[in-house]
Amino acid sequence: MKLSPTLDKLVDALKRLPGIGPRSAQRIAFHLLQHERGTAVSLGEALLAAAHNVRHCARCNTLTEQEICETCANPRRDAGLLCVVEGPADQLMVEQSLAYGGLYFVLLGRLSPLDGIGPREIQMERLLARAADGLVREVIIATSFTPEGDATAHYIGELIRQRDPQIRVTRLARGVPAGAELEYTDVNTIAQAMLDRRAA
Repeated sequence: MKLSPTLDKLVDALKRLPGIGPRSAQRIAFHLLQHERGTAVSLGEALLAAAHNVRHCARCNTLTEQEICETCANPRRDAGLLCVVEGPADQLMVEQSLAYGGLYFVLLGRLSPLDGIGPREIQMERLLARAADGLVREVIIATSFTPEGDATAHYIGELIRQRDPQIRVTRLARGVPAGAELEYTDVNTIAQAMLDRRAA
């Protein structure tokens, strides 16, 4: 069966989303149009509104409807702490931990030379300028623990230390997740937890 041009365009748009392949995109499109037309209209309206109204914060790059996001504008945040994350979703997770009260810089990616993502694409110069604003005492690098995330963390750390040795550069600790059973934890996580062990 050949899809109509409009339906084909919808499926093509859906399969561009992360984790959705061609078959999943077709199922979602068929479901929305067969059973959830109201949801389809609401989804379309919400996407259009977000595309028109949501932008990147001028200071930290996170997603916001204002020029400066709520976090950056909050005078109660500790301007001496700057947490570097890969994306707004990572920032949200750190916020939900309730363990951090500083400010952020959102890279909007991580170094990946094979994908053509270098220092310019993750706005390294803006990050370095932000870290050198005279207020930042510590840069906490919270990139993911993947080869690209580790390379990005190392690169950021080296550049900041070269530019201003007074700024403390730290990295999120790795280890066994809370509530996890050791026998079900992968060996790399256990090895890193062993290296990062602390006094009991």
